[in-house]
Amino acid sequence: MKQYGAEFIGTFWLVLGGCGSAVLAAAFPALGIGLHGVSLAFGLTVLTMAYAIGHISGCHLNPAVSIGLWAGGRFPANKLLPYIVAQVAGGIVAGGVLYLIASGKADFTLKAFASNGYGEHSLGGYSMQAALITEVVMTMMFLFIIMGATDHRAPQGFAPIAIGLGLTLIHLISIPVTGTSVNPARSTGVAVYVGGWAVEQLWLFWLAPIVGAVLGAVTYKAIASE
Repeated sequence: MKQYGAEFIGTFWLVLGGCGSAVLAAAFPALGIGLHGVSLAFGLTVLTMAYAIGHISGCHLNPAVSIGLWAGGRFPANKLLPYIVAQVAGGIVAGGVLYLIASGKADFTLKAFASNGYGEHSLGGYSMQAALITEVVMTMMFLFIIMGATDHRAPQGFAPIAIGLGLTLIHLISIPVTGTSVNPARSTGVAVYVGGWAVEQLWLFWLAPIVGAVLGAVTYKAIASE
C-alpha cells in the first residue's frame, strides 16, 4: 500500500505541476513561462519525485512506464493493475485541484485545460497519424532512457536527472503536435474535466504511449543484455 500511495502522490504532483504550469502560467500576460517553461515543469516534477519516492515505488507515475518496465523484465505483472489505478486516481485528483484553482479567476473558461489532442485540438493542427507517431516514438525513447539510466551498470544516483531532462526534451519536441502525453494518467487526469472531444480522443493517449513504452523497453533489453 505504501508503494501505491507513493504512486498516487507522485502522479498527483506530475499532473498538478505539469498541467498546472500550462493552465496557470504558460500564457500569463507579459510574464508567461511559455512552452519552454511548461516543458521544464514536467521534467522537474519527475526529477523531484524520483528523489522523493523512487526508493519507495520506483517512481513510475505513468501506466505506460509501468507496462514498459514489465515488458523489459523490471516489474512484476501482479503489481501492474494497482499501480495503474493509483496513477490514474492521482492524476484525476490533481486535475480536480487544478480546476478548483483555475476557476477562481473571474474570466475562467475551461477550454482545453491542458488536454492532449489531435486535428483541430492539436496546438499546431497536426493530424491523428502525426499524433500517433509522435506519441509512440516519444514514449519509446522515454522508456529507453529510463531503462538505461536505471541499469545497474549506469552511474548511480543520476537516473532522476537523466529521466527528468529526457521528459523535458520530449515536451520541447512534441507539445505543438499533441500537447505531449507519453502518459495515459496525465492525459486522463485533465480530459475527464473537459469531457467531449478530450475524452473521445483519449484512446490515442492510452494506446500510443503503451505501444511506445513496450517498444522502448524491449529495444533496450535487446541491445543492452549482458
